[in-house]
Amino acid sequence: MKEKSLYKHTPLIYSHVLSRLTGRNINLKCEALQESGAFKDRGIGALCAYYAKKGAKGFVSSSGGNAGLAVAYASQILNIPAKVVIPKTTPAMMVKKIMAENAQVIITGENWDAADTVAQQMAKEEDLAYIPPFNHPVIWQGYASIIEELKQDNGKPDAIILSVGGGGLFCGVVQALHHMGWQDVAIITAETQGAASFATSFKEKKLTRLDKIDTIATTLGAKQICEKAFEWSQKHPVFPQTCTDKAAVTACIRFANDHRLLVEPSCGASLALLYEQRAILADFQNIVVIVCGGSGVSLSLLKEWQAQFQISPPLF
Repeated sequence: MKEKSLYKHTPLIYSHVLSRLTGRNINLKCEALQESGAFKDRGIGALCAYYAKKGAKGFVSSSGGNAGLAVAYASQILNIPAKVVIPKTTPAMMVKKIMAENAQVIITGENWDAADTVAQQMAKEEDLAYIPPFNHPVIWQGYASIIEELKQDNGKPDAIILSVGGGGLFCGVVQALHHMGWQDVAIITAETQGAASFATSFKEKKLTRLDKIDTIATTLGAKQICEKAFEWSQKHPVFPQTCTDKAAVTACIRFANDHRLLVEPSCGASLALLYEQRAILADFQNIVVIVCGGSGVSLSLLKEWQAQFQISPPLF
């Protein structure tokens, strides 16, 4: 029997609605269709497979979001137990999803930084493979498959829009572009204003740590991007963009109506740039949007956010 892959080749879909709205050719790389619901299956899966080949007896992660769920999913495919350390702020829905993959969940700390400290200590004391959410070269290499699939499916775009949390996806995509000789493909990054660690570092031209995270897009909640992401931002054509939480949620709702696909606010940040018809889009004709994930979303959550931000149009 063929060994099961830890990620799938996701479809690249031309968006008639968003192309008409923006006057650009918009293609959607649908990473929300990965088994765990997000792009993390590629990078996190790559690191789990790497440690599995080295004989790891278990994994430990520190994310209550898409990364933690990806570790839990990979652990099932690789038949290696996983522990996921999550902060107290993790939504109950994500806790249930991680536990459904038979991972042991440890809830501690008020934020990801605190949970990560515990996870790293557990890795040392229990001899477990530590799986960070974004900061590892093998994780970045795992995301290269996105660019390889773009080459197969559609050829070279003028620009790629992607959301940035800690910078793992950004590192992997830019690294792959340079490896492929596509150094001139621009990256338009998206963050919510309450988690703009990438945009802040880019503006200040130094690696900058935010004092706090204040956003509904919790999976973007890294106070500081990884050092490699900052280094790449100084070497590649990058155009950082931020949006409000309301704009991100509005984009999620409009996207659900337009494309029948649920995504969470961290992904909505990228889509918001299209729905708001940002000026930066005018510089590029052929644009790929990495629709990064939808694990932390449901119809009921979208309706709650819609009421919270008093958003119209309604969710159909």
